[in-house]
Amino acid sequence: MKRFYKLTIVAVSLFTAWNAAATQSADVLQPQIEYQQLVNQRQVVDDLLAQAVEIQKSPARVSDAGFTAKLPSNMERIADILLTAHKLEPYRIDFVLGAANAYIYNGNVDKAIDLYQQALEIAPDDVKTNMYLASWYRYKNDEANSQKYLQHLEKIAPEKAAILKQTFATIDKIAKAPIVDKSNTKLTNHDAIITLGYALNPDGSMHDILIQRLQKTLELAKQNPEALIIVTGGVPKNNQTEGNLMKKWLIEQGIDANRIFADNYARSTVENALYSRYTLAHHKIKHAILISSGSHVRRGQTLFELATRESGPQGITFESVAALDKPIEELQKITPKDLLGIYRDSLITIGLPMFNSGVLRD
Repeated sequence: MKRFYKLTIVAVSLFTAWNAAATQSADVLQPQIEYQQLVNQRQVVDDLLAQAVEIQKSPARVSDAGFTAKLPSNMERIADILLTAHKLEPYRIDFVLGAANAYIYNGNVDKAIDLYQQALEIAPDDVKTNMYLASWYRYKNDEANSQKYLQHLEKIAPEKAAILKQTFATIDKIAKAPIVDKSNTKLTNHDAIITLGYALNPDGSMHDILIQRLQKTLELAKQNPEALIIVTGGVPKNNQTEGNLMKKWLIEQGIDANRIFADNYARSTVENALYSRYTLAHHKIKHAILISSGSHVRRGQTLFELATRESGPQGITFESVAALDKPIEELQKITPKDLLGIYRDSLITIGLPMFNSGVLRD
């Protein structure tokens, strides 16, 4: 912590020197600072980003059935670091966007919108910033402001505006869909069951929530013996991954190993969708049933629909079946927290990273 405050003092001093040099003349481009100072400034920014990376990595993941994220205190620290770096490099709006997205993780949408607005003052036609503002105003049910930025986006990047409209339509459809814990759909060998992982216990054993999802998977797998099964989750704990343990559990319950594809790399719901979609494409899957906890399954289905829209298979349809982590009546109305997770991860899935600054990346 002492090291961080020392770097912050250096950073502010360097920014003051830069600002004084920049105001020497309105007509002639002046050297910002001495070369050695410039090198030191770059070193400070790089070191700040390195600190942010370390904070991002620890802890690797905290989770409940409806929301997976970094610890809020970590995200606040990352936001502070990125804003300090921005004082040194005022043209780097990626630092501002990263700080805004850290506040999104914490559920502070108003603070994030303030920061997006700051970024827009620097680059009014920045496509990503306009996409963020259109999305988060819409999340807040501020349709007037959402439309304002969406209409500007239609002028500067119509293809991105179209993708965002499709994303909103997908979110609306799934957010309103009822939660069910059974399916009467008869699956063939052109169909699939997809089960989303859940963070393992520190000793590498499966959490009760994950076992609950697998029990629902087993139920549907027995009802549909021809369907492909995809289990996805790759956050390692004690040299184990969710994908491997999920596959092993299903085999022990009598499911043919040849039916099961295990993804052992996905570290989030976004990556569950992005990585598994190629298995779906390779096997030309026509319909898939997604299994997760009731408070998480809407987010999963949204991301899979968005991900496969880009990669195929074309025409694939999805439905969700919940492993009930709450009473089914309670799950019917989506919570603001769950909806925030859907918006946040949807934007990542369509190509808007949370962090995109040098070594600090999603």
